[in-house]
Amino acid sequence: MTTINSNLLYGNSVKLSLPREEDVEIMLKWEEDSEYLRNVDTEIALPKTKEQLVAERKANLNEVYFRLRTIDKDCLIGFVAIHSIEWNNRTGILSLGIGESSNRNKGYGSDALRLILRYAFHELNLDRVGLEVIEYNKGGIRAYEKVGFQLEGRKRSVVYRDGKRYDVIVMGVLRNEWEAIQG
Repeated sequence: MTTINSNLLYGNSVKLSLPREEDVEIMLKWEEDSEYLRNVDTEIALPKTKEQLVAERKANLNEVYFRLRTIDKDCLIGFVAIHSIEWNNRTGILSLGIGESSNRNKGYGSDALRLILRYAFHELNLDRVGLEVIEYNKGGIRAYEKVGFQLEGRKRSVVYRDGKRYDVIVMGVLRNEWEAIQG
């Protein structure tokens, strides 16, 4: 098991960061990657404009949003958010994206998941974090399971891509489950 750094915003290889003005130019390149677009959302793979990317990150009381940067070089590699937070129920929904394909499958996503869950449970005081993932995103599903997410169900035949239908997998992790695997 990887040791978690005690710094709230730093993991082993990535850190949680606020958006920077220069991030938008990098993220515009991600918007041209159909694999990225098709894994991060069930909507049609339609790139966003600079203005749309900027507008997405307006302050929202029911969301925490971070950009992911490497610790060693401070390079932007993705984003992570807990959105749709219901403060009365102490629940939220996780979103995560690693932009460039060269940064995928390097452990950044798993490190980011450990970080955002620690933030969700220790800083936001949530009791449950859920997510939905398209069934063909096998790497994402493995990463989610590795940090404690459990299968809660599936929405059948929700996504239609390349002439084939796919289910959406519903997963969640409870604070006590997550704490139990922290060692």
